[in-house]
Amino acid sequence: MHNFSLLDLSPVAEGATVADALANTTDLARHAEALGYHRFWLAEHHNMPGIASAATAVLIGHVAAATDRIRVGAGGIMLPNHAPLMVAEAFGTLATLHPDRIDLGIGRAPGTDQGTARALRRNMAQEDRFPEDVAELLAYFGDMPDNAPVRAIPGVGTHVPVWILGSSLYGAQLAAYFGLPYAFASHFAPMMLDEALATYRRDFRPSAWLARPYAMIAAGVCAAETDEEARFLRSSQLLAFARLRTGRPGRLPRPRADLSDEVPPPVMAQVEQALSVSATGSPETVERGLAAILRRYKPDELMITGMMHDHAARRRSFAIAAEALKSLATPATA
Repeated sequence: MHNFSLLDLSPVAEGATVADALANTTDLARHAEALGYHRFWLAEHHNMPGIASAATAVLIGHVAAATDRIRVGAGGIMLPNHAPLMVAEAFGTLATLHPDRIDLGIGRAPGTDQGTARALRRNMAQEDRFPEDVAELLAYFGDMPDNAPVRAIPGVGTHVPVWILGSSLYGAQLAAYFGLPYAFASHFAPMMLDEALATYRRDFRPSAWLARPYAMIAAGVCAAETDEEARFLRSSQLLAFARLRTGRPGRLPRPRADLSDEVPPPVMAQVEQALSVSATGSPETVERGLAAILRRYKPDELMITGMMHDHAARRRSFAIAAEALKSLATPATA
């Protein structure tokens, strides 16, 4: 691992407002920059009461303006929800305002339920146009001639770095085919992680964007002064994920010492499996957990995430994680 980064969903906590969540995101981005994180990514989700990052490009611009050096990007933009030209214009504008600091991760899922997906996309095409949309988007960021029939302005010539996101073999195969960096959503869907990384690394084709494969994986982190405190703080995320899995999404709940009265054991087993690529505990426990993840998967970059009801505790968690990751990072080779 050469770099470590941070993913934020702008969680809206019980008892707080969307404005609070957005202010916390801005504060967290500044905090991440001071701690040495390489990137700060935000994700597109719609119609979810506990997530405030739906207008992802708008929030990226706000965060980039509030920071100085850290790369800011999307992890990701769900491309089926948007015309590639409009994505190119939005991120071309961001890259023009904040040169060499903007990333664009793109995904194939809608990032919401089917009803909301229909509201986002006036015409629900049955065919899978994702590969064609990726190619179109890449072209808009390239050096198009002045007489090209359609150009992204801003966008043309900005060469915004594009990442393929995924949680299955499809994204790995597509990233390898296009020769793009690849990010796996192992923080909530780790089942295909080993096979996807192997596929991407084996089938990667060097491109104008990337000479060799570059894989980033995501991991959950919940760190505190003691293992017991960390487990207590993590209960908010476990309960939120369980409610989402059972069709009851809501704001990020307050932590609880015991979730058994609300979450049946079979559901909790599913939640624990989905969130298994993670490290929870004291600074020493978290460092051991992150080291084990890095040994097993050997990513080029690790992106961590984690939702806590208390913003100060979350800041502290990411500070503990940063200290551990600094000790585990290796210099990048030329």
